[in-house]
Formats: sequence, structure tokens, C-alpha cells
Amino acid sequence: MCNVQKNNGSSDAATVKELERVLYGGKRFGNHVDEVWPNLFIADMSAANDRYGLWKLGITHVLNVAHGKAYCQGSHDFYGSSVDYHGVPADDSPSFDLSRYFYASAEYIKNALDTPGARVFVHCAVGVSRSASLVLAYLMIHHHYSLMDAIIKVKERRWIFPNRGFLKQLCALNRKLHTKA
Repeated sequence: MCNVQKNNGSSDAATVKELERVLYGGKRFGNHVDEVWPNLFIADMSAANDRYGLWKLGITHVLNVAHGKAYCQGSHDFYGSSVDYHGVPADDSPSFDLSRYFYASAEYIKNALDTPGARVFVHCAVGVSRSASLVLAYLMIHHHYSLMDAIIKVKERRWIFPNRGFLKQLCALNRKLHTKA
């Protein structure tokens, strides 16, 4: 069970299955890149490998959540000195502990967005699981969204589907952030 804080302040227990049902709803296809929060984009590897496209979007910061993987070889050298790069070597596997990157990645995104003119690009291979999970964690940590509200907010702009293991880790983060002391 994942305690989910609702907008009205009440609490509801949602299962990972119920979260998956919400995630599966709506459109089931995505663009290569979508702005899901002001100046915050989620994307796939083809958009990440398009330096001209990134330049046209005005991207200043890249968070690669598939750093070091064969198909996502981004680096400081690839993007050049005009783009700040941060890599997270995550696997899109339910057994992978992505939660150890929640706070550091949320801080990276927050610090970048606090910079005037910044535009942050978060990507993995497909742009629906790893990258989406870290953007959800950012919204939960720095904007005090519940997990369900963060999912709904991002789904307004992009189809996402974090794997079951990541959903469980996000549920644990949700409980930690919304448990009354």
C-alpha cells in the first residue's frame, strides 16, 4: 500500500496496481520530448542525442538517467561547455535501487531551475520509467506533491510508466514525506 495524500488533505491508500491503472490511462504514446513542468523536460534517447534539437529548445542542463548505457552515452564532452551534464547510472529494472538517487537528482533539478534562464532536460532510453521517476521524486520533494498528484501532473503533458520497482520506491518516498511526525 502507498498512502497517497489527496488535494483536500485526506489520505488514501493506493496500491501499486492502482497507481499502474492511473498511469496506463489516457494516451499511450509519447513524443520524443515533452515539457512537463515549466522549463523541465522529459525525453528519450533520440532527443538526447540531437544536439541541434537541444540547442533549439534552449536546454542548459541534462540529467541522463541511463548514464553509461550503450545507447545513452551522454557526457560533458558530448554536450559541450554550454550545457551542464549530470549522469545517473540507472538500470530500468524493478530490482534496481533508484531511490538512492531521488534526493541528489531532485537537488540537481531544483538548483538548475533556480538559475535564471535554465531549461532542464531529463532523459533515459525511452523517457517513461527512469527519467519519469526522478521527475516525480523532484515534484514530491521540492513541490510537496503526493505521488498520485505528481503522476497526474506529469501525465497532463507526457505518457509515463515507471516500472513496478520504481513505483514501490516512490511509494516509500511518499510515505516518508507525508507521514505526520
